[in-house]
Amino acid sequence: MATPRMAPSSLVERILASVTPEMNQALASRLGASATAVQSGLSTATAATLGALAAKASDSNFLNQIIGLVSSSGQTILSSLTNLASTGPTGAVSDVGNRFLPVVVGSQQEQITNLIGQTAGLSSGPATQLLQTAVPLILGFFARMHASGSLNTTSFASALTAEGPNLQKYLPSGFLNNLFFEVSGAASGKASRAVNAEHAVAEKAKGMNWMVLLGVLVALLAVWFLYRSLRGSKVNTQPVTTAATNAVKSATNAANSAWAALGSFFTTQLPDGTQLSIPQFGVENKLIRFIQDSSTPVDRETWFDFDRLLFDTGSANLQPASQDQLHDIAAIMKAYPKVKINIGGYTDNTGDPVANQELSQDRADNVKAALVQLGVASDRLEAQGYGEDNAVADNSTEEGRQKNRRISMRVTEK
Repeated sequence: MATPRMAPSSLVERILASVTPEMNQALASRLGASATAVQSGLSTATAATLGALAAKASDSNFLNQIIGLVSSSGQTILSSLTNLASTGPTGAVSDVGNRFLPVVVGSQQEQITNLIGQTAGLSSGPATQLLQTAVPLILGFFARMHASGSLNTTSFASALTAEGPNLQKYLPSGFLNNLFFEVSGAASGKASRAVNAEHAVAEKAKGMNWMVLLGVLVALLAVWFLYRSLRGSKVNTQPVTTAATNAVKSATNAANSAWAALGSFFTTQLPDGTQLSIPQFGVENKLIRFIQDSSTPVDRETWFDFDRLLFDTGSANLQPASQDQLHDIAAIMKAYPKVKINIGGYTDNTGDPVANQELSQDRADNVKAALVQLGVASDRLEAQGYGEDNAVADNSTEEGRQKNRRISMRVTEK
């Protein structure tokens, strides 16, 4: 008598249940990998992406953005799943993934890809494709929930938080905490506690030995001495993490608002036949329209701000999520070979002006270098750091400072 198959219980299992053995084999053939490696890599990719979502489970604005994406693109995603394994994400589904991953995992995408490769024994290329394949599987699952009327902000947050303990089956211990804490701050606290709940229970079951008790005693004494010291000097004891949490929430909300402000993605064809999927109000569309408008002359006042470039904090290092827009700008310049641009780097007025000037120059130089690496001739590009000059917003507010930290470009010939 056959043993009845248990219904999948965790989100990871339920999402991957849609991958049939035939789909798994087709995906393995396309990537040139074994079916076992693909299955392992998909599990890791799905768990890591769900972990990134869970880290923001307490941010209702973020969850509503994802629900909006599911609502607008769900039917397209669901209709593509049957061919996903053999073709990979294409067209509108690929566009959704390109919007989803940078917002959800941000600069951690490379680390997740590396983990997928290590887990499944795959190189970077197939590992990246498995992560890109996991996205429509995840969004398709939530699209079904939305279609049934069971997906709202509350149910979404509950499902993600409850999934926490299950993710440990697929990811190294502490991986999610180490990866997403700096991005999500206190917003990830609830999800992080859920991720670690199973581990904590297991540790308690082992019992506290004398070494643990000694450690607790030493910690309590340290806290007591610190309290006495702070009390005597009347130092404000409010945790430093409060400020960090507020900053993270502001940054997250700003990123989500900026994402929504770009509008819907659409496909446009360049003169050389290249097709780009770009946002309606994004810098690519603005640049193309300016180049094509023969009645608008080149001047020194018309600048276009990049809207999907990300740098490491206080650094000129471009994050992987920036590649999408860099590829678009490079394609536009190749399609319009007479165009030349000046790339300008800007900072807010926080910190040392000399350091800000150097940072703005380094960032502009790195954007130029990235475009050259993508095939744009160096003599068609200039890079200039302007530091704190030419502020476009009020530096006394966080929102204003964020607008002033930018990379812009000006067409010098067309």
